[in-house]
Amino acid sequence: MTTTVVIGGGICGLAIAHRLAREGEGNDNAVTLLEGTDQLGGLGTFFPWRDQWIERFYHCIMPSDDDLLALLGELGLRDEVRWENTSMGMVVDGRHYPFNSAVDLLRFTALGLVDRVRFGAVSVLLRRLGKGKDLDNLRTEDWLRGLYGDKVWRDLFAPLFGSKFGAAFGDVPALYLWQRLGRESNVAVRGYPRGGYKTIIDALHASIEANGGTVRTSTPVRVLRAAGARAVVELDGGETIEADRVVSTLPLPSLRQVADAELTPLLPQVNLRYQGVVNALFVLRKPLSGHYWTPVLRSGTEFDGVVEMSPLTGPVEGRHIAYAMRYTDRESPLFQEDTADIAARWTEQLLSLHAGLLTAEDIEEVHVFRAPFVEPVYPLGYLARQPPVEVAGTPLLLATTAHVYPSVTSWNSSVGLANRVSETICRTAASMSPDGEPVP
Repeated sequence: MTTTVVIGGGICGLAIAHRLAREGEGNDNAVTLLEGTDQLGGLGTFFPWRDQWIERFYHCIMPSDDDLLALLGELGLRDEVRWENTSMGMVVDGRHYPFNSAVDLLRFTALGLVDRVRFGAVSVLLRRLGKGKDLDNLRTEDWLRGLYGDKVWRDLFAPLFGSKFGAAFGDVPALYLWQRLGRESNVAVRGYPRGGYKTIIDALHASIEANGGTVRTSTPVRVLRAAGARAVVELDGGETIEADRVVSTLPLPSLRQVADAELTPLLPQVNLRYQGVVNALFVLRKPLSGHYWTPVLRSGTEFDGVVEMSPLTGPVEGRHIAYAMRYTDRESPLFQEDTADIAARWTEQLLSLHAGLLTAEDIEEVHVFRAPFVEPVYPLGYLARQPPVEVAGTPLLLATTAHVYPSVTSWNSSVGLANRVSETICRTAASMSPDGEPVP
């Protein structure tokens, strides 16, 4: 008999299954993880390239990622993280700028001198200026426009936030930015695991199975329903799994598609819009700017930024990996467009952006990947509306990106959520007798 079914084999689902198996869930009754695709990892999935594995989407580890680093310690991988000093660039109106120091800011002529000075002073104090404020109910636009002024908002922050969140960018709670500032900085030490993120995924897979759990890929869930105090998971092909509980890591729209008619009304009614991403991976014969992260504003490109991995990972078999991305709704024309067309057009745009540095011969390969649910666009006052992880009256628990707020969506926040959900399950299990009745 299965005790727990975890739906979704991304980092959150893997961490939950790992934690439950390690804490004893997998020793007495099986923890079963179900992944609908043929590969574990979610946004951390990868593809083979020569003798290497390369992530489809860019990732890094921050020194402040305590939950993720603790998990890597449990897996024996913490010392396998390579740490490097990285930097940030900025491309505005086709001009390239470093964007890391006070000297860089003074030379950032995309803003006037007065706005540059104001930008620097406010940025130094921004975390402090947010303390004690109800940032969850304060629009990002209102907060930043008031602090930085109209021109800085209009010329810098509006396109940056617009590229991330779409038309509703100004309405995102200021708390999101405040939390992000606590995790990142323009010049920062960043980490990357030796062997790539596949090493983390493989280690979690091995840990789950070593502790009595089961991991199944290519196993999509067709229907999820509650049968009294137990859950029933129906799979493609007719197989049925009964469990004491189910943990769903699916985005809420995807969960609603598999929940049956009786379970659906009990699910959280919060209606979130999700941003997807179109991501082009370039294999280059030479490096670009040397900056890990470079936003691109008003420069004739559809992509909104470039992440260059070489400053963090070094070359891969003599080649340099760079990602260009555009966050967009999964129903947008760009998201639906033919991959080859995107690759051709974005190649020309990358060449134009780096004219004089990059030629067509320097671009060896282009791979385009999409993800439909990268991050919710949180509304104002979301903390008061955020659903709990336990769905009342059902054996269902939720561990989704809708539950990590106000933390920034990342592997670290996903592991933190996994810890919270796992603790809830273990605490509930400890309070029940072997026959399923509460312990007096």
